[in-house]
Amino acid sequence: MCGIAGIIHLDGPGDIGREITQMLQSMKHRGPDSAGYALYGEPSEMLVMRFKLADPNDSQDFDFSERLERSRREVESRLSKIGANVDRVQSESAYAYRATFRYEGELKPLADYVENIPGCEVLSLGHSLEIVKDLGDARTVSDTYKLDDFRGTHGIGHVRMATESDVDIAGAHPYWAYPFSDVAVVHNGQLTNYHQWRRRLERSGHRFQSECDSEIIAVYLAERLAAGMSLDSAMKESLDDLDGVFTYLVVTEDSLGMAKDEMAAKPLVLHEGENMVALASEESAIRAILPQEIDSYDPYEREVMVWSR
Repeated sequence: MCGIAGIIHLDGPGDIGREITQMLQSMKHRGPDSAGYALYGEPSEMLVMRFKLADPNDSQDFDFSERLERSRREVESRLSKIGANVDRVQSESAYAYRATFRYEGELKPLADYVENIPGCEVLSLGHSLEIVKDLGDARTVSDTYKLDDFRGTHGIGHVRMATESDVDIAGAHPYWAYPFSDVAVVHNGQLTNYHQWRRRLERSGHRFQSECDSEIIAVYLAERLAAGMSLDSAMKESLDDLDGVFTYLVVTEDSLGMAKDEMAAKPLVLHEGENMVALASEESAIRAILPQEIDSYDPYEREVMVWSR
């Protein structure tokens, strides 16, 4: 089931957090277990790291608060030790945090060093990307993390029905393309050659925090972008390499892209306006933010489209 949504403002920032929330909430029936966002603010010299130190299912542990505070201090200490100039580390929920800092080194050693803290998972790392995901519907997650106040240029979101894994944050979308900056993916469907690609990417040194195939798509695309391939070319190549029935959305620092497999069985509706492009699993999600009469259409099989700011 699940539902996906995406927006890109072509002429400047908008209320991207509120808009994605409205789109996702209109598709609550497609996935009430968790909701997630990959939101892009204006690029900054600072790196932004979103991370969690526990899962909501752990909150009943008797030493929960004390353990998280120790881990939070350890994150800040490790960032400083690896050479980051920490601006601040702030609490976003009982177990999720947002850190801003300056850092000139490679992202993989930093993320590996931080994630070596028990219970720590880096959800996103980049100069404009911020991934927020948690249990509950989109309105619940948005209210917890105050996402209605988030202004940005583009983003994607996902509502999840847990059919093949636990109801936890690790199984929630979107997924950051670890360890590549500012790349994230959501998708609806299933990759049938998931294990083949996971082994291949792991042999290249990549790690995966979940068993979700969306994470495979994110790293697959980001690896090709890092090698100099355009987003459009990388996505077209993915349709030859990735088997299954799927529709996915990918976001980079300045672009939003969509791709459908050769069967085009997973729904996606698209509206291209003069200043904004909106996509979602259902037209009702687009109408949640554009109540006026709009033109929309369903992309064809093996179609790849990219919009850039």
